[in-house]
Amino acid sequence: MSIMSYTGGTVVAMAGDECVCIASDLRIGEQMTTIATDQKKVHKVTDKVYVGLAGFQSDARTVLEKIMFRKNLYELRENRRIKPQVLSEMISNLAYQHRFGSYFTEPLVAGLDDANKPYICCMDTIGCVSAPRDFVAVGTGQEYLLGVCENFWRENMKPDELFEATAQSILSCLERDAASGWGAVVYTITKDKVNISTIKARMD
Repeated sequence: MSIMSYTGGTVVAMAGDECVCIASDLRIGEQMTTIATDQKKVHKVTDKVYVGLAGFQSDARTVLEKIMFRKNLYELRENRRIKPQVLSEMISNLAYQHRFGSYFTEPLVAGLDDANKPYICCMDTIGCVSAPRDFVAVGTGQEYLLGVCENFWRENMKPDELFEATAQSILSCLERDAASGWGAVVYTITKDKVNISTIKARMD
């Protein structure tokens, strides 16, 4: 088994009309043994920017600390909030710096810029960025998510529609991926607020 799938976990993000959704499962395990059922893999960076970290969760915690340190330093120097595009470049640079001994985590960034335009991207362990306009997925359930997201995603979805599409996509993934599960948490980011919804799934 690959170290990338050792602790399990899946993160997915979708873009809509002035809104984005990012969701993750809640399981952390040691291969097929479940260790905890409340492990959130999505973390708040600013009010409108969130980062998801799939992969080996020990490395994910280290990467999160480095991201927050660099983000705070950026905001002190620039005296402004970090944009999701800037954050993705920052994380990409961090990953590439450690390419010869890379962190076993796949970061995913989702948020709104100053014009409330949605931005989503994911990257591999050495920081190669993929920033499509529709959806991204990382983790052990990625292969189960992409086809389902393709079916659910539509242009210019409103927050409620986007939440429904994201929730149904990750629930479908959790039915099939043994390394992810125990429910999911979905963050719906709009220009005014962030809705956080916990959804139940199979508990095995």
